[in-house]
Amino acid sequence: MASPSKDRVRPSFDDTTCLLRYLYADLTRISDVASKEIQLHPAGRNLSSPPKPPIKGVDAVQAHENALVKATGGSLVMDVESISANGHFGTVLGTLRARKHGAIDLAVPFCGVWRFDHGEAVEHWENAINPADLERWMRS
Repeated sequence: MASPSKDRVRPSFDDTTCLLRYLYADLTRISDVASKEIQLHPAGRNLSSPPKPPIKGVDAVQAHENALVKATGGSLVMDVESISANGHFGTVLGTLRARKHGAIDLAVPFCGVWRFDHGEAVEHWENAINPADLERWMRS
């Protein structure tokens, strides 16, 4: 799942709420809505010392999201409960769900926090209720 080609037309959104609904329906669409310089602060950023640095650039962020989907065998679903957004910031609350052979089904509450500039996502903070358990499940 690669980034969109350079000649691909990016979707247009009426507002950032529509942008977030589009993205959470399929995380592999991140490069459709993000600036080239996006920074992503992963859910497990504080699980090491020093903390993990942000992931920088749309290609690296796209690779991160693709790896999440791949780790679940394509079963990853972001069950969105609510979105609150304006032209500058957005929050998405929900439950990350996934299945994997030989593992207990995953259901992790999350809160995605976003910053926008000129209709593009420029920064994202992943927040999961228990990032250590999430990372362990993804690696199993």
